[in-house]
Amino acid sequence: MSENNIVNPNAEAQENAPVATEATTATTNAPAQTEVEAPATAHDDFDWSVDKRNVSHYTKEEQEKYDQVYENTFVQIEDGELVEGLVVGLTKTDGVINIGFKSDGLISLNEFRDLPSLSIGDKVEVMVVEKEDRQGHLHLSRRSARIFRAWEKIVEVHKTGEIVTGTVTSKTKGGLIVDVFGMETFLPGSQIDVKPVTDYDQFVGKSMEFKVVKVNETIKNAVVSHKALIESDIEAQRAEIISKLEKGQVLEGTVKNITDFGAFMDLGGLDGLLYITDISWGRISHPSEVLKLDQKLNVVVLDFDDDKKRISLGLKQLTPHPWDVLPETIVEGAKVKGKVVNIEDYGAFLEILPGVEGLVHVSEITWANTPINAKEFFKLGDEHEAKVVTLDKEARKMSLSIKQLTEDPWDTIENKFPENSKHAGLVKNITPYGVFVELEPGIGGMIHISDLSWLKRFNHPSEYVKVGDSIDTIILAIDKENRKLQLGHKQLEEDPWNALEDTFAIGSIHEGTVIRKDDKGAIVQLPYGLEGFVPNRHLAKEDGSSVALDETNNFVVIEFDRNEKRIVLSHARIWEQAQHAAEEAVKKEARAEQESTKQAVKNIQSQNKNEKTTLGDLGALAEIKAKLKEEEKG
Repeated sequence: MSENNIVNPNAEAQENAPVATEATTATTNAPAQTEVEAPATAHDDFDWSVDKRNVSHYTKEEQEKYDQVYENTFVQIEDGELVEGLVVGLTKTDGVINIGFKSDGLISLNEFRDLPSLSIGDKVEVMVVEKEDRQGHLHLSRRSARIFRAWEKIVEVHKTGEIVTGTVTSKTKGGLIVDVFGMETFLPGSQIDVKPVTDYDQFVGKSMEFKVVKVNETIKNAVVSHKALIESDIEAQRAEIISKLEKGQVLEGTVKNITDFGAFMDLGGLDGLLYITDISWGRISHPSEVLKLDQKLNVVVLDFDDDKKRISLGLKQLTPHPWDVLPETIVEGAKVKGKVVNIEDYGAFLEILPGVEGLVHVSEITWANTPINAKEFFKLGDEHEAKVVTLDKEARKMSLSIKQLTEDPWDTIENKFPENSKHAGLVKNITPYGVFVELEPGIGGMIHISDLSWLKRFNHPSEYVKVGDSIDTIILAIDKENRKLQLGHKQLEEDPWNALEDTFAIGSIHEGTVIRKDDKGAIVQLPYGLEGFVPNRHLAKEDGSSVALDETNNFVVIEFDRNEKRIVLSHARIWEQAQHAAEEAVKKEARAEQESTKQAVKNIQSQNKNEKTTLGDLGALAEIKAKLKEEEKG
């Protein structure tokens, strides 16, 4: 079509009109000899200004008018655009949608599940996914249009804080999937309820109210919360309850959570803490001993903080303090029975009644004067009988005694345990300086480390005896005032040192074995069970080495102290003395030969006073002189 021409709408009629024949033309063009009127034909009204291409010429204004009419017959669309479409056809699987484009689009009926009564002629909003795919088809989506509109609504309600209704469609890791306005949103497990939820399946398929708490514009993702609605309601209830709170007010609550340090109570929209020490007047190790989950009970308000929304509750305060209603039977001197509820180094606390405790000091456990470990004697939960020694109701203190339930054996100690009497005892405790022995309950004494053996010296009593062993003792002394017995063990036998003084006289040599060594020297096992000490310098051997551990060799006694029960030995002294003796013998022989030589010289000199010296005499004198020089050098 040229710029100034447009197709003639009457072209079809013109093409079908009869065409003049050559004869007619010739007749028409021939000169008329006589005027004969031609008969009327269909060509009389034909516009002969139209050329052979059936094109007419229009003015510029007419052309612009017809161009506008033509352009309005087409719809201009872009990918991602939302348009309204008309359902013009339905198949078993798809709906045919007309959006005024050059072709219609197909949309799966799965995207119309929310419109079960969809029919031809209905108008629906769709999104143009592609104007023309690879096959040249128009690609439309109603689901994308719904998600787009849903996202707009979700963003709007997130800004306004409006409450929306959604349906839980499925469970996922960490929470639930909720359909809101046709779009999937995430409901975290922590945002389902104010109480911990473990079973997510119970919410699937339910419609609930939610609040949009977070949106992500980049990935078009939203997070909703049902807990936020509950908390807002609870906050309103909490504000109302706090406005009416008073200290000492009694409220009904429900145990909602139990911890090691107490229990949290639901006061009808407001939580309060019932601390473990405010649950019972008596000692309890865990709140679950008294309370159970979902248990309803009355509690008293002890304190509250408006700013921090904290409320301290009490349960035991609803009953009188046990010390204020202490039975008249509990007086000083009375016999009571209690359970061990606490153990310290200095003693144990017995609970006589819930909230009423007494202390049994370690000194009141037994009449014995030996140290007692309270944590070994008492066990938590055990029951013991005791005597009330002191009672102070105002200070709420009570001291108890277990040993005073029996007679003090120290009052008549001389009758059963006189001095020099022999008894078998049980080793109860060992210290670096001695062994504590119990002769009978409440009576015991100590054996000093030096009184364990006549012959052996111990670094620690545990080298000789162990806790729990039985040991024979003899009473050495009685200290009734300080309630102490001095015991001995070695005194059960005679002192062998009196008889050994002659056997191990100084200078005597004995065979011994090195059994221990330290920085100062070595301990040598001698006959008769004796032990001797060898200083380091006396361990030297003749070849320059030293007597080794577990080596058996000869030793000479260089010191014997009967009072200190000590023997000092030497191995070096043995070979040193032998060497010294050999040297003395050599020196003695040399001195004798020297005297003999001197005497011979004197004899020769006296003989030669009156005689002339001969050459032979001079030779003899020279030999004697040379020999004397050699002896002097030696």
